[in-house]
Amino acid sequence: MTHKFNGTAIVTGASSGIGAAYAGRLARRGHDLVLVARNAARLDVLADNIRAETGRTVETLPADLTDPAAVARVAARIEGDAAVTLLVNNAGAGLMQGLAAASDAEIAGLIALNVTAPTQLAAAAVRAFTARGRGTIVNLASVVALAPTQFEGLYSATKAHVLALSESLSAHLAGTGVQVQAVLPGLTRTEFLEGSALSFDQFPPEMVMEVGDLVDAALLGLERGEAVTIPPLHDISGWEALVAARAAMAPGLSSREPALRYRA
Repeated sequence: MTHKFNGTAIVTGASSGIGAAYAGRLARRGHDLVLVARNAARLDVLADNIRAETGRTVETLPADLTDPAAVARVAARIEGDAAVTLLVNNAGAGLMQGLAAASDAEIAGLIALNVTAPTQLAAAAVRAFTARGRGTIVNLASVVALAPTQFEGLYSATKAHVLALSESLSAHLAGTGVQVQAVLPGLTRTEFLEGSALSFDQFPPEMVMEVGDLVDAALLGLERGEAVTIPPLHDISGWEALVAARAAMAPGLSSREPALRYRA
């Protein structure tokens, strides 16, 4: 049983995989929980297990985050409950069949879940946490945000949005008491590939991380104050070089005249 209280954590996409792992880890670290996902039955089972193991208060909030009204309910909980100190924006989905084969409804649903919902929940958290002078926002992106040609393009684009949003918030909220972290998983053994033609068995075992290892690494990165945590990346110099290259390029990204190569 955990006795220390670190505030309430709201975890989206909590019914399985990365979200469920976050829920268990955070409860053991002293957080009460509000678990958000579509599958109410799974949430109830997880909540019962965490309560029994940790003694923490665990609430379930069934919600389909492609529904604006459901997003508004979660946002209202973030802003209206002063005990909330942490938001884990984890809910998301992929588009396995590719953009051209997807219906308009499938495309809209993916954007709603991967872009609109985490953005609106992050905005609610920023308002609430800056007013309270403390709080943490963890946004789950993906390594494909850095490699858009290696996976389905729309999914990669949604995760690039999450990464850019997180980096911007982290920079602009410095000194406010609000911490923002983007977590970029690689292949992680979850239910993500279910319903697609892919299987984790098709990949070399050394490419697939176990979900508990991913979340443990992400939480260590959070403790270290990292704005971006890439658990599978062994050589961090590649990321550091990319950040440095962007910073070096920034002064030349706006000009009255076109670059010489574009002048007739």
